[in-house]
Amino acid sequence: MSKSETKPTMLLAFGAHPDDIEFACGGIIAKATRAGEVVHFVVCSRGEAGSFGTPEERIKEAQRGAEILRATIEFVELDGDAHLEVRSAHAIKLAAVLRRMRPQIVLAPTLVENQHPDHARLGRLVSDATRLARYGGVHELRSQKPHAILHLLYYAVSPEAEPKDITPIYMDVSAMEIMSDWSAAMGAHCSQVTARNYVELQLTRARLNGLRMGTAHAIALFPNEPLLLDSLSVFIGSSVNRF
Repeated sequence: MSKSETKPTMLLAFGAHPDDIEFACGGIIAKATRAGEVVHFVVCSRGEAGSFGTPEERIKEAQRGAEILRATIEFVELDGDAHLEVRSAHAIKLAAVLRRMRPQIVLAPTLVENQHPDHARLGRLVSDATRLARYGGVHELRSQKPHAILHLLYYAVSPEAEPKDITPIYMDVSAMEIMSDWSAAMGAHCSQVTARNYVELQLTRARLNGLRMGTAHAIALFPNEPLLLDSLSVFIGSSVNRF
């Protein structure tokens, strides 16, 4: 297969609530889709336990946010907002999504517990699902071909959710069009941004990361496992002078 015929990367992002993906890593999504990569959102509640916005409003906001970022979206019913539990049945349900979509890269909330409890629990479920998706003997999944992803990367919805024991990787999202897409996607969640200035919070976090890394804005991701590289050449063109 020639380079021009190479299939685009498939990225699957899981969110516990309708706004998690956009707020936490919308800039990364915008950068991916602008590069021609295919992105799909899986949202595991309708935000029904929140203080602001009805479930119907929040679904529409999530659909609009995904549209702005050029991603597709689906909603998977588990236990409902603020009631999520780590169960094998849920992991198998998410594994079925993985087998159907067959992504190379998966994004999910970190496992840090100092945040909304649904976030860490969903992160654990996604971690379990990525393993179950590749096991051929899981009888509930036998109608679908097993699938092994390449990388599971965690995002932190809030600063408190950033793991202290994992060295992050940073994605440069400084380009004007990426920042514009990201800001618009967060702004699509009108019911949430009127309650608190989440947009400024996330942009400020990205600005601080960017200053730390020698660029304008960056978003941190946390690998589930050590990354295996084919060549050191992947660093060429991506390094920055921080000294």
